[in-house]
Amino acid sequence: MSSIFGKLFKVSTWGESHGKAMGAVVDGCPSGMEISEEYIQAFLDRRRPGQSLLTTQRKESDVVKILSGVFEGKTTGTPISLIIENEDHLSADYEAIKDWYRPGHADEAYDSKYGFRDYRGGGRSSARETVARVAAGSIARKFLSEKCGTRFTAWLDEGIEGEIEKARKDGDSIGAVVCLRIENPPKNLGEPVFDRTEALLAMAMMSIPATKGFEIGEGFNSAKMRGSEHNKLAVGTYGGITNGEDIFCKIAFKPTPSISLPQKAKNKNGETGEITIKGRHDPCVAVRAPVIAESMAALVLMDLWLQSISG
Repeated sequence: MSSIFGKLFKVSTWGESHGKAMGAVVDGCPSGMEISEEYIQAFLDRRRPGQSLLTTQRKESDVVKILSGVFEGKTTGTPISLIIENEDHLSADYEAIKDWYRPGHADEAYDSKYGFRDYRGGGRSSARETVARVAAGSIARKFLSEKCGTRFTAWLDEGIEGEIEKARKDGDSIGAVVCLRIENPPKNLGEPVFDRTEALLAMAMMSIPATKGFEIGEGFNSAKMRGSEHNKLAVGTYGGITNGEDIFCKIAFKPTPSISLPQKAKNKNGETGEITIKGRHDPCVAVRAPVIAESMAALVLMDLWLQSISG
């Protein structure tokens, strides 16, 4: 099971939803850049659960510790190891359904592929894993900000707080769309065949748990336009290569599959039954997703930037 992202700016994430900790190892970061736990923490706090009724009530402080790769406040060029301890995992909530495949989850696919799975919150398939991506992405975005003036901003596409609250009270969940703007990206990143910038961004965004769709620029709306209309737009990439103009993306997130309503399920023996999922879950996973999307975009552009200067 691969957990490595990138070619030159490589990020390995590790840990399970209900394990002792989550973490990341960042390999390939240039030396001499100032970085601190406080800086990384600001981004983790944006993703942190339990901050409102619109997110899971799992109480995690998500305090990051830098274990290596930083000396006297600056990167050394060696692997940067980051750890975030899990504090509030209630594995007992999953004991009653450990033999059942939760609808909409990766349970059955994991069991089929690996012959074994961590039923406590989904293990590696849990969105809890993204805390490590945000920690690693904060390093990439700091470098790009200082070196290139690049900024990453993501937000929910709609004012859906009321719909989320209604779904939560009903024991249900809803999906949503996250918008992402990359301002002042470095020019000439990406290649015109397979390593197209938009292709790599799509892969990165679709690797985030619960994602079901990706658009860049006008996306699917461009299929309804004429060339004379579309050619006038600033799209950020041509032929897979960045042109320095802003890049705009949209990412669709499905409804959280873990809901408190009774659902039909099956087990490894093919038997069917009805289960009720306990635990604490986001009524809309997209609420905490903006900083994750920003982080993944930063990892993509950082890796491409290093490739562009490596010649």
